[in-house]
Amino acid sequence: MSLASRGEKTPLLAIQRLQIRQGTHFWEHNLQLHAGEVAVIKGPSGCGKTTLLEALAGFVPIESGCLVIAGDSVENWPAEKRPVSLLFQQQNFFEHLDITTNLKLGFPNASPSTHQWQQVLNACQLLGVAAFLERKPSELSGGQKQRLALIRTVLRPQPLVLLDEPFSALDDHHRQLAGDWLREEIKASQRAALLVSHRPEDAERLADQLLLLE
Repeated sequence: MSLASRGEKTPLLAIQRLQIRQGTHFWEHNLQLHAGEVAVIKGPSGCGKTTLLEALAGFVPIESGCLVIAGDSVENWPAEKRPVSLLFQQQNFFEHLDITTNLKLGFPNASPSTHQWQQVLNACQLLGVAAFLERKPSELSGGQKQRLALIRTVLRPQPLVLLDEPFSALDDHHRQLAGDWLREEIKASQRAALLVSHRPEDAERLADQLLLLE
């Protein structure tokens, strides 16, 4: 990846010579992403797409380089302190809790403000999952859980949103609906998103930047 030059505008995410090593695999990344922007990561299996997201979030160690998020150098911060919201492919719902409780756990002290919770309810209505809030995760389809996990991740109050294959379980209609909602939410909130996808149409519709890994 190349480090883009944007004049004097300060990027929300800046990574420079960020080196990551896992076993025999080694990657070095450079990237700038500004408020309101979405970057889509593409590449074959094993090229380090998920590893990059997990390194930014603090779950994979960074060997060297600079990682700046919202003005703070965070490469040495533990995962729980980094200002990011990460959607894993596994979605990570607590199976013994209903969806409402699971969604609230995405907010500090599991207590969203009235405005934050209304945003969640609005998104649930838009993405067609408002009827499932009192159900347990085991009662939902993969696509329903994925839409709910996307809502929880995107609406958490963090400046950088990291999404690993966030539309993989969705049909074409819900994929477009969820993608449009994501794009509008990131732009309106002036945050930034970095997402992994194998689908060319996601990059075409959503990406301000396209990152091709080999």
